[in-house]
Amino acid sequence: MQGQGSKHVGKIGKRAVDALAAIDGKDAVLWDTEVRGFGCRVRASGSKTYIFRYRPRGGGRQAPQRTMTIGQHSSTLTADQARGEAEKLRGLVRDGKDPAADHAARRLAPTVAELAAKFLDEHAAAKRKPGTVREYRRLLEKIVVPRIGKRRVADVTRADIAKLHNARRDYPTDANRLVACMSTMFNFAERIGWRADGSNPCRHVEKYPQRRRERFLSGDELARLGDALAAYSGSLYVTGAVKLLVFTGARLGEVLGLQWAWIDSERGEARLPDSKTGAKTLHLPPPALAVLAELPQIVGNPHVIVGKLNGARLVNLEKPWRAIRKAAGLDDVRLHDLRHGFASVAASSGMGLPLIGGLLGHASPTTTSRYAHLSTDPLKAAAASVAGKIAAAMAGTSGEVVPLRRGGAG
Repeated sequence: MQGQGSKHVGKIGKRAVDALAAIDGKDAVLWDTEVRGFGCRVRASGSKTYIFRYRPRGGGRQAPQRTMTIGQHSSTLTADQARGEAEKLRGLVRDGKDPAADHAARRLAPTVAELAAKFLDEHAAAKRKPGTVREYRRLLEKIVVPRIGKRRVADVTRADIAKLHNARRDYPTDANRLVACMSTMFNFAERIGWRADGSNPCRHVEKYPQRRRERFLSGDELARLGDALAAYSGSLYVTGAVKLLVFTGARLGEVLGLQWAWIDSERGEARLPDSKTGAKTLHLPPPALAVLAELPQIVGNPHVIVGKLNGARLVNLEKPWRAIRKAAGLDDVRLHDLRHGFASVAASSGMGLPLIGGLLGHASPTTTSRYAHLSTDPLKAAAASVAGKIAAAMAGTSGEVVPLRRGGAG
């Protein structure tokens, strides 16, 4: 090893690094003779660090030198391993890259936690319903940020998303919602330039199959529900809310958020300024209007379904609903199943799917199509009636069949 002052030149190896020491309390550097720019610096404290120094290509000898830290000498980073890293950096420089600048940019690159906060504040809050925002916040703050929040947005891969998805496999619906939420968030990242266009890591992450839960109430079950509501000793607004769900097929949020000013009793409707699918007309048939007529209007409170706080609506219907359904022997029935029940009665009564979709306020016919199998029951009954009359006529017992006209309607 030869050198001048605190700078030395020689092959960097275990023996040379072990012998390297600070001179007169000043740092010393050993520069490698095999890989240009590769060095080992020793501090006055005795700590030894591998470094790499270079000039970016294109600037000539006038370009300022850049120094990068490869890592501290230890049992996990030997001289040979550090030389290998230096050779990789040297290759990047030869290719016209500036690894120090790239490293600095990566350190300043936004993290997933920063993206989540920006997404919730600038995108979700402005463009999504409050319920959707709450769900996004739950998924991001409870699941995503604790697990990959420190990762750089640009570094998140499909494997990272698949791992998060797989961790929720016991809850397939929640797992699929998680991927949908992250997909929307990474689309937002592309729009604001935090990821390259078309790089959404959620693409091609296969969702879990979900078994759609449909629970329809029978006539006997509806009778038991009616008895339980009549016997309920709690708030009149609780029973009123449940009855409105039954008689209108409305969503829970639509009933709880209903205001007196939106109701036109003469026309039998309520004009909701907003809902899951936007502005909507909620139809109020006579039984629903009768429920509304029994609910006292509270001065200073615009809401139909009044809560405990002055001027506020009822917030939580789940707890009293559990007591009501238990009394009715309907422990597996959710509040949302009342909406399914309304639709199922409509379908089995012979109403067409477009009409049912209009009553429920569905934005897409696909949503209504789940009731298609129920709408065939009236057709089966009609076919049985017609065929029965034909069979009776053919047997000469009873019934009258109108003869077909030649060239009749097809």
